[in-house]
Amino acid sequence: MAIYSQMETLAQQRQVRAALDSFSARHQDIVDLIIAIQQIPSPTFAEAARATYIEQCFADLGLVDVAQDALHNVYGRFPGQNPDATPLIISAHLDTVFAADTDLTVQRKENLVYGPGIGDNSAGLAGLLALAQALRDFSLRAAADVWFVANVGEEGMGDLRGMRAVVERFGSEVMYIVVEGGLYGQICHQAIGVRRFRLDVSGPGGHSWGSFGTTSAIHVLGRIITAIDALMVPIEPRTTYNVGLIEGGTSINSIAQSASLWLDLRSEDPAALQQLEMDVMHIVSGMTAAYSETAVTTHLVGDRPAGKVPRQTPLVSWAEAALQYVCEEPVTYMAGSTDTNIPLSKGIPSVCIGLTHSAHAHRLDEYLDTTFLPQGLSQLLLLVLTAAGFEPR
Repeated sequence: MAIYSQMETLAQQRQVRAALDSFSARHQDIVDLIIAIQQIPSPTFAEAARATYIEQCFADLGLVDVAQDALHNVYGRFPGQNPDATPLIISAHLDTVFAADTDLTVQRKENLVYGPGIGDNSAGLAGLLALAQALRDFSLRAAADVWFVANVGEEGMGDLRGMRAVVERFGSEVMYIVVEGGLYGQICHQAIGVRRFRLDVSGPGGHSWGSFGTTSAIHVLGRIITAIDALMVPIEPRTTYNVGLIEGGTSINSIAQSASLWLDLRSEDPAALQQLEMDVMHIVSGMTAAYSETAVTTHLVGDRPAGKVPRQTPLVSWAEAALQYVCEEPVTYMAGSTDTNIPLSKGIPSVCIGLTHSAHAHRLDEYLDTTFLPQGLSQLLLLVLTAAGFEPR
């Protein structure tokens, strides 16, 4: 309750109260900003155009040290008053899962806004900009520097490359707040470990009639998939596998010379994830031995490390208190695969929070419910001010 009382006192301070009220007053402007960001295509590995837009926004908002790195991560700093205070990093990812030629037309139905990438993560990026504007407009200068970061490579095969570079730049003597457009009411301080592989099967191939009996790469691949699907994985800690893509073959009347699959392995627990990976590799080695005409090679294509900080960590407690202040619903704690994986895997205090409700992420009919944007932004502001050491006057 002491932390909640601290949050109440902070929220009642005159400048802070005015900033919180501004999110409701500017609600429509913020929605328009979300759409403006969403209209800029930003597939993973091609985020440059959106990065340039965000960079200009950072500069227009008066952030200092605004720049892009070689990956197109965008940085900007809101200066603190104490150079010795622990810096705070606020980030949101630039990339989406959608190809550059995707139709990004937006539809509005009352408080719902439909469009690919509208919540994940155009709303998160707009949240950074709305936060920076509130800090500037209401002179909310805390003790610590607040770094705003729009990073690349969160989705899919991006493998968190943007956040890896961010953490390498700032090191461990910082705190991280990762902002997602959806997930309002949830706090993530536990990172799911993810290991991704491509398995390639090669064989002699041949004609379906004349070479019948020759081992087919596709048939071997199918047996591998069947064996993986028969694996028993623990419910707690939650552990999963998924073959998300298969490729191979030449024609209907050809014995396949090559086939491949893309495999996603996940667990809340590093040891359980390692065991699952060992089980898969045992299957692969067994198939290789059983079908000597074929070769199976594995390629690691993604590695998102697991990690967590205790719920009693101050940053997590502050996030909970801020959410309790603005939200009447119970706080939900979740484990996730987000940009926090990188700092959490190193034991650096980090949380991921959301700004409002969304649904159908990674689908063309994705939508954002803008109703709770003021509350989500209020949670973010209160958390940032507390973590950065703002002292009410």
